[in-house]
Amino acid sequence: MTQAWRQPGSSFKPFIYSSGIERGITPSTLINDAPLSVPGVNGQSWTPKNDDGKFAGMITLRQGLTRSKNLVSVRVLMAVGTDYAQQYIQRFGFSAKQHPAYLPMALGAGSVTPLQMVEGYSVFANGGYRTKAFFIDRIEDQSGRVLAKTVPTVAGQNAQQAIDPRNAFIMTSMLRDVVRYGTGYRAMSLGRTDLAGKTGTTSDWKDAWFVGFNPNLVAATWVGFDQPRSLGRYGYGGTAALPIWINYMGNALKGQPEVDLPMPQGIAVKPGAGQRGGDEYYYEEFQKTNPELHIDNQGSVPGGEGDASAPQSDADGAKPAAQDAVENVKDQLF
Repeated sequence: MTQAWRQPGSSFKPFIYSSGIERGITPSTLINDAPLSVPGVNGQSWTPKNDDGKFAGMITLRQGLTRSKNLVSVRVLMAVGTDYAQQYIQRFGFSAKQHPAYLPMALGAGSVTPLQMVEGYSVFANGGYRTKAFFIDRIEDQSGRVLAKTVPTVAGQNAQQAIDPRNAFIMTSMLRDVVRYGTGYRAMSLGRTDLAGKTGTTSDWKDAWFVGFNPNLVAATWVGFDQPRSLGRYGYGGTAALPIWINYMGNALKGQPEVDLPMPQGIAVKPGAGQRGGDEYYYEEFQKTNPELHIDNQGSVPGGEGDASAPQSDADGAKPAAQDAVENVKDQLF
């Protein structure tokens, strides 16, 4: 749990998205899911791709996370800055040393342990507080006298506020869409609406992740070999790790009522502006994308007509029902 350093892949994206929300990117901000080439050292360029090799063009930030679009995550990191993001992820308990301030951080190229991932996601689950796991409750002597006792950090009591509670609320909303409509859709088999989470798969299918939660419980599953090697072509987070998580959470939450954290103050709600006609949530001060941020939306989708970028930065509302149906099929296929 503490020494198993592995790449988290896309399961790390929520922390990058959270940094974007904090800087003034909104869930409705349009970001170009199109090819991108970044100059590197020795004249070489870094050209990230989506896992399926396909591009969607201009989509909202929420859709980008739901469908785990790599190019959206990279553009978010470019907009907020790698130095800012590296500092920001430390609020969740990650070490800057394990996550160099380079663009591949957007795709989970750093190193984490399963315990770090659980503690990191717990910040979203509990409303923005940094809590820490503990393994020893107390130490007693032979007569039962308590020699030492752990004082746990509890959200809303003695835990540090790590991120804005509005950020935690919005990110939880977006991660619930990953379960409802995206790469984590198999978790809907549990028949609950309070589940949120994110899949992760690393290069050559060496690591498969699913980290998910409801407001009372966070769990991470990782599948891989002791000595990293490929799990095979179908070793994705959604197919290898998620079923284990479903089995555990199905038992752990059996008979437990669904839980919703209250909406914090300072959030603006736009009914019907979210995915599939749901509500969308914004910081009151950032109901439009922060104009101080530059989002590089240049680029065209292969096979498309010209540049896919658009002058506006926000989607105004829900998409037509027919297009939603098409997206639903895509989400489940890819």
